[in-house]
Amino acid sequence: MGEVEEEQNQAGKLFENFVQATTCKGTLQAFSILCRQLDLDPLDYETFYSSLKTRVTYWKAKALWSKLDKRASHKEYKKSTACTSTKCLIIGGGPCGLRTAIELALLGAKVVVIEKRDTFSRNNVLHLWSYTIHDLRGLGAKKFYGKFCAGSIDHISIRQLQLMLLKIALLLGVEFHISVEFVKLLEPAEDQENEGPGWRAEVCPADHPVAEFDFDVVVGADGRRNTLEGFRRKEFRGKLAIAITANFVNRNTTAEAKVEEISGVAFIFNQKFFQDLRQETGIDLENIVYYKDNTHYFVMTAKKQSLLDKGVIIHDYTDTEMLLSTENVNQEALFAYAREAADYATHYQLPTLDFAMNHLGQPDAAMFDFTSMYASENAALVRERFSHQLLVALVGDSLLEPFWPMGTGCARGFLAAFDTAWMVKSWAQGRAPLDVLAERESLYRLLPQTTPENIAKNFEQYTIDPVTRYPNLNSSCVRPHQVRHLYVSGEMKACSLERAVTIRRPVNLCRKGSEVRPSLLQTWCQKQTDGYQGVSVSDLTSSWTSGLTFCALIHRFRPQLIDYDLLKEEDHAQNLQLAFDIAEQNFGIKPFTTGKELAACLEPDKQAMVTYISKFYELFRGTPLAASSRDSRREANSEVQSSKPTRPVHKSLSFTQPRKRIPKDVKKLEDNDPTNKRRRKIGTYLEEATNLSNQASLLGREGREPKENKVKSMATQLLAKFEQSTLRKQRKAQTQNAREFHKKSIKEKAVHLSGLFSASPGVTTSQAAEYRELNRNLSKSGREVSTVLSLSCGSNSLFTPQKPNPCQRPVTGSKQRTVGKVSLVVGTRAEAIGSLYENPPRLKASSPPGSPGTWHRDCTQGLGGSDTCHVCKRRVYVVERINTEGLYFHRECFRCSTCNVLLRQGCQAFSSEQGKLYCKQHFAQQKTVVTQERMSTVRTGKLNSGLSDGSSLQTPRHQGSCDTTRTTGTLPSLLRKSLSWPVHATQSVLAMPQRLSCWMRGALRAAGLHLRDNAEDYTFLYELLSLGVPLLYSMQEVLLQMHVEVGPVSLQDLLQWAEHQLGLRLI
Repeated sequence: MGEVEEEQNQAGKLFENFVQATTCKGTLQAFSILCRQLDLDPLDYETFYSSLKTRVTYWKAKALWSKLDKRASHKEYKKSTACTSTKCLIIGGGPCGLRTAIELALLGAKVVVIEKRDTFSRNNVLHLWSYTIHDLRGLGAKKFYGKFCAGSIDHISIRQLQLMLLKIALLLGVEFHISVEFVKLLEPAEDQENEGPGWRAEVCPADHPVAEFDFDVVVGADGRRNTLEGFRRKEFRGKLAIAITANFVNRNTTAEAKVEEISGVAFIFNQKFFQDLRQETGIDLENIVYYKDNTHYFVMTAKKQSLLDKGVIIHDYTDTEMLLSTENVNQEALFAYAREAADYATHYQLPTLDFAMNHLGQPDAAMFDFTSMYASENAALVRERFSHQLLVALVGDSLLEPFWPMGTGCARGFLAAFDTAWMVKSWAQGRAPLDVLAERESLYRLLPQTTPENIAKNFEQYTIDPVTRYPNLNSSCVRPHQVRHLYVSGEMKACSLERAVTIRRPVNLCRKGSEVRPSLLQTWCQKQTDGYQGVSVSDLTSSWTSGLTFCALIHRFRPQLIDYDLLKEEDHAQNLQLAFDIAEQNFGIKPFTTGKELAACLEPDKQAMVTYISKFYELFRGTPLAASSRDSRREANSEVQSSKPTRPVHKSLSFTQPRKRIPKDVKKLEDNDPTNKRRRKIGTYLEEATNLSNQASLLGREGREPKENKVKSMATQLLAKFEQSTLRKQRKAQTQNAREFHKKSIKEKAVHLSGLFSASPGVTTSQAAEYRELNRNLSKSGREVSTVLSLSCGSNSLFTPQKPNPCQRPVTGSKQRTVGKVSLVVGTRAEAIGSLYENPPRLKASSPPGSPGTWHRDCTQGLGGSDTCHVCKRRVYVVERINTEGLYFHRECFRCSTCNVLLRQGCQAFSSEQGKLYCKQHFAQQKTVVTQERMSTVRTGKLNSGLSDGSSLQTPRHQGSCDTTRTTGTLPSLLRKSLSWPVHATQSVLAMPQRLSCWMRGALRAAGLHLRDNAEDYTFLYELLSLGVPLLYSMQEVLLQMHVEVGPVSLQDLLQWAEHQLGLRLI
């Protein structure tokens, strides 16, 4: 019994090592050790999983077995007997290839995967759809990677995803071979019978065992460089869009964890951010994404002119391949460009930006044109030679490359893997080859159209059966006679790459739509709809509610889709719905509302209208006009248009005059001149101030608002701009100083810190006094700073430069290693102290009355209120803010501080003492608690004052009473006088226990209040002692070790050293 338990414990440890492996080779090695220890053969794929499950009873393994058993219980797998006699070869060990291998293994097939590389080194991060997250969780992804999609995270690095899928595939009996490259397919021999070897693969190295493996199904999952023959591929190119990806090392520090991710910011949603980025750094982007995983992953779309100006692209070529070729890209400038953009996007909060290394050992930063996409014309084919049939299929990027902004790569790749597994099952069950191909091509036609919105929402019911995943599926839209050319029974002809002349871009996620200015968009619409009766584009909102403008825009470029002459001008809803339906069916532009709702709206949402119209702009821009009778229409409608009163365009644009056009050459010269840049920036502020003042004067004349409020608002906006610019510059300087300090050696750090924390010649008296003042201010709020400073000051000898001792012997050999170990600890402390000094936390204590911060706050409040949220201290915009009690709040921050429930304006209560919001119920409770605490504090103060006076308060009272009742010359007065002292003494003795108990109660209560109010300080003191005492102990050990290494020192040597240090002769 003991041997069995010991064997189970050993198996559990080996299984845990397999689960915790972090590399491809480490995973394969741990799996091999596990199989060898348990005496299991991975080649026995039919019984391997069941045998492994029986032998490994580790509690973590049981949870994984339950998930895999639940997946394997799907009726489509037929208990792993659906494809028992099928042999499959998968080319490529990427996520889609491994996911296909898992499904084929669950069907009972023999699966072999070959991968050209020997490491998983792709750092890029994939966006996951909801169904993909649910699917991976069902396979036990959390057991292999605990942080998988925790909370709101919906992404994962390719390397981590490959590692998880590899471990699952190995457990299911899949063979995985690294450093094996597929060359080509080998046809069966001509002079053999049906029992002879069938289709094989030529691989490199040629003597690998995979070369002797004959198979019935081959799946290409080796990316866009697909090496399988017979698939005609097309390259689709949109307008040039240059993407830059960069991966930086993630050291998982606290500072890095605080940096917020950027799930996707486009120009149209945050124009100010990209404009400030361009003005301050010269980097012009269209969008940027930041994900945090094993690395800090940034991907951005840069404009070509910006790359040329920054020296990233050397020469400007018309051909895209020449433009982005390696010889035409300055790699160092590319690295600096990506690092500077990442720094600005994260507000300089990342401590370091060191590039991670790719599989070639080079910094992982790349630049490419993501509108260049490859797609296969067909998803599968069948080859037959000498009575041996072979089913050939594609998955992943080999089948359909994703469009990067849509984030569809992994999601559609997994759907294609399920469809391929369904096809292999039909193939293994003896279905006719043409029927199998027809069904697969029908599913392939759906794949490019899939989005998170149009797939089935019941993820729990997903199987390899397409009916469970695609609603309203028509699996017979492609008939068998249409795929006869995909059944190849002779020699395979080479298929050349075709380039598609045009591409219908997915305008719902258009790239350039984010940069179209509303003024440019309106001008373009006016030009295109000129001459249409009943159409006058004076703005981008109310001019479109009749529906004629949309119809005219469509008729301008596609006159065969709509008959403009039959439209009725008064039927707004019908015109709008007609335009919406035509745009959705023919162009893929989804409407943002219905025609009836838009027609009933007096003032449509401008942002939604601009976004929708910009999709037409992107679709039709540069498109040649169809042959139509536009000229005759203009002539026919010229009289009608001339009879209507015209309105100047500049008067319809909020009284702003049109901008003056500047020639391109002159504009380039001005852009390169730094003086003109500063002048333009100042001019922008003045122009905005002028526009605000003009609008204020117009509104003042109309009697809407006083003029003074507009002036105050203008001043507030200018102050906010200057403050934001100053803070960004300070943060950038602090980050650069911290990075320079991080690169210094231990000696340089020690010299730098000795100048900061001691009165060294490198620090002036005023600087030392300022730092001491800063330390005193941070004593309450900046506990981390105080901790490190107290440690550094307590070990000041470590950072103070010492003069060389002539009596000290040199330390060589292994004796230096002991001191070197401690130097690592000292270096770590120095980095922590330096980073905290370079980036001191903000003071929580209030500034002195004369400080600039107080003046700015008072000035801002006096000029119309702050534009900062009172709760989160972040900027709040007009659209999303709530104003109450003279303060601004985000709508999400307008919550009760006790129950965290969103409050409605007018149903809240604000505590002016605490500065917090409450609902009515909790405000009453909080008010009661505050009142009780205040009364208890007053009562405790009175008790303490009464006890401190002692009997001095009692004696005068009794003396006064005696004096008032005393009557001279009578016997009672004489007796009262003689007995007063014993009575008073007796009362005092009897009252002593009560006084003592009151004093003890007050002292204990005061001590409890003191401990409660200063709990953080005492906790900090405990942490300080817990860190300081071991450090002092280690210093003592270092000094003792140094004493032992130096050897015994005589009294004469000590006297000489003391005389040398003091400059005096002692004896």
